[in-house]
Amino acid sequence: MVDISQYGEYKTSWCPGCGNFPLLKAVKQALVRRNLEPHQVLLVSGIGQAAKAPHYMNANIFNGLHGRASGGHRAKLANPGLVVIAESGDGCMYSEGGNHFLAAIRRNVDITLLAHNNQVYGLTKGQASPLRTRISTKAQPKALRSPLQPIGCCGAMHAGFVGRGYVGLEDELVDLLVQAINHRGFSLVDILHPAFRLQSGILINGIRTGASLCLLLTIQPMGICHPAVSKMGR
Repeated sequence: MVDISQYGEYKTSWCPGCGNFPLLKAVKQALVRRNLEPHQVLLVSGIGQAAKAPHYMNANIFNGLHGRASGGHRAKLANPGLVVIAESGDGCMYSEGGNHFLAAIRRNVDITLLAHNNQVYGLTKGQASPLRTRISTKAQPKALRSPLQPIGCCGAMHAGFVGRGYVGLEDELVDLLVQAINHRGFSLVDILHPAFRLQSGILINGIRTGASLCLLLTIQPMGICHPAVSKMGR
């Protein structure tokens, strides 16, 4: 029987209150529930605060270039016995890595993509990601009006498994991650979570927000406040 302690505990560089902490815990719990030993798992990431998550786990990891996390399907093709999880931020996954994201859906190789959806570039301190709308930042004073819709992209390309979770609902998120890992073929879990230090002080319609609104900002623009799973046949 696999124990969560086998995946280790490491000091992180994340800000206090970051949604990366409960997400890291949820990933470990999902792997334990699947009874997967650390040597059976490969975690692939790009660049960014979210992409550091594999560094804090005792498992096989590959930390590649910005936007290349979705390219983890190559490792699956080379070693089909590995459980491959590509994990990175929404900027890395959907902007720099947008073409790789679309290619992963189309090729339908058996990997799971975990996208940290906090609508900011965490490592470069708060620029808006492709998913942000109606919100201005210091780096982008003009708010975006047409955010990328990754769930819609997956539906349009007939992805086999698409899910959206929220770090504040731990049990539901773990269940969703287990389902995604169990799915044979490409699967995406887009995970909403706050980035308190980076979202505090941003502008909505010219009004500067405080930390108390950060959680609302993370959820409100997408219109989602609970995990949802959508399965679509090939």
